[in-house]
Amino acid sequence: MSFFNFKGFGRNSKKNKNQQAQSPPTAIAQPAPPNLSSIYSSPHNSNSKLSLRKNHSPKRNSQGSYPASHASHHRPSQQQQQQQLQQQHNYSTQSSSPERTQSQSQQIMFLSEPFVRTALVKGSFKTIVQLPKYVDIGEWIALNVFEFFTNLNQFYGVIAEYVTPDAYPTMNAGPHTDYLWLDANNRQVSLPASQYIDLALTWINNKVTDKNLFPTKDNIPFPQEFLRDVQRIMIQMFRIFAHIYHHHFDKIVHLSLEAHWNSFFAHFISFSKEFTIIDRKEMTPLILLIENFEKQGKIITT
Repeated sequence: MSFFNFKGFGRNSKKNKNQQAQSPPTAIAQPAPPNLSSIYSSPHNSNSKLSLRKNHSPKRNSQGSYPASHASHHRPSQQQQQQQLQQQHNYSTQSSSPERTQSQSQQIMFLSEPFVRTALVKGSFKTIVQLPKYVDIGEWIALNVFEFFTNLNQFYGVIAEYVTPDAYPTMNAGPHTDYLWLDANNRQVSLPASQYIDLALTWINNKVTDKNLFPTKDNIPFPQEFLRDVQRIMIQMFRIFAHIYHHHFDKIVHLSLEAHWNSFFAHFISFSKEFTIIDRKEMTPLILLIENFEKQGKIITT
């Protein structure tokens, strides 16, 4: 079934089972969460909401403005004034956090040649993700979701040791997207990326191994909430993809796994588009990469 089998890699997704793992993650949004039009239930029923927070977290902006220059006895020239204004603009558009600066460099890396064209599978995933004849759609979706989770869990296991709370104190996918976790008391809390991802993987693992939600025996129908939970699962997996692309793509390249990683992501997005699972607005942190893959023909536009 899967092109991406990495035996020997991986992470035990059952670790850190605690009270928080019983609740799916959420993110605080500005603007309001997008209105998903799909065959799946609205995320408003799932406690899992996307956010694109355009203002940076105060925790990551220790300096609120550009530091004032020292007083001068001479009036600066017009050219010097323009340079100072440009410096102030550059400072205001960049984060003071090394985490944000690294994210920008990572984005440049995964969108640049030759990495953006590197792939394990040539051509489009269209025929691979289409529903085969005589196969129940619920069975097909369940099988693919389980495979995506298994492979993403293994990929994360490769780079997990680098995702430390000190290096990544928040879960984000670039400078304008932060994800918050909804705890057992329905409070939105900011967590280090490692803790957020561990909780998300544990939550997904509990879902895909629940035989009431993902039945494994014949003649047992899929429950009414199956499609809703599939949407929530795929959204959380996308967020992990986005975090890894924005902060750890250099490690993927160092291990010579970028071809596998890009093809895996193209497969994931192609499947999501085929069955209208993830709204395109949710894909904003990686939309430039997705559009590039679409131009290359890896992902078929709909």
